[in-house]
Amino acid sequence: MSVAEPRRIVLFRHAKADWPQVTDHERPLAERGRMEAAVAGRKLADTGIPFDLALCSTATRTRETWKLAVHEFSHRPKTVYEERVYEASPGELIALLNEVPDDAQNVLLIGHNPGIQGVAEILSGSAEGDARERMNHHGFPAAAVAVLSFDGTWKSLEPGVATLLDYWAPTE
Repeated sequence: MSVAEPRRIVLFRHAKADWPQVTDHERPLAERGRMEAAVAGRKLADTGIPFDLALCSTATRTRETWKLAVHEFSHRPKTVYEERVYEASPGELIALLNEVPDDAQNVLLIGHNPGIQGVAEILSGSAEGDARERMNHHGFPAAAVAVLSFDGTWKSLEPGVATLLDYWAPTE
């Protein structure tokens, strides 16, 4: 993979979680969340982005979201369940992305708010079409997806260097 080719980061918030009597980390998806995860998976597959790597929080709701979403893909990317994604700040998530090997061109990050939304806002110095307006209008609800692109190495990823190419939420 050439660093001259734009890299893509897709930020994916877990689908709607249930609130049973368990720790936050162990919260499963609600029935609505299971449906949203599959719909989001189809949306991600329809982008045609050949994901090289998926970084997924270890929380139950994110693992369940990913398992339902990836079922819609024709090719399953390498998946790393990463503890540091759970409860991570935007800065911590960007630092994690800075560690991605440069042979990965397209990365999917499955995580939680407010971190996922914060990363989308902080990294995107520009946007195509009305993607930013739609994201600002809807926020980053459960199962929302933002597609960003940037030039350079993963180590060079920093605030403002990416373009927000697309945004989708189940509420749109």
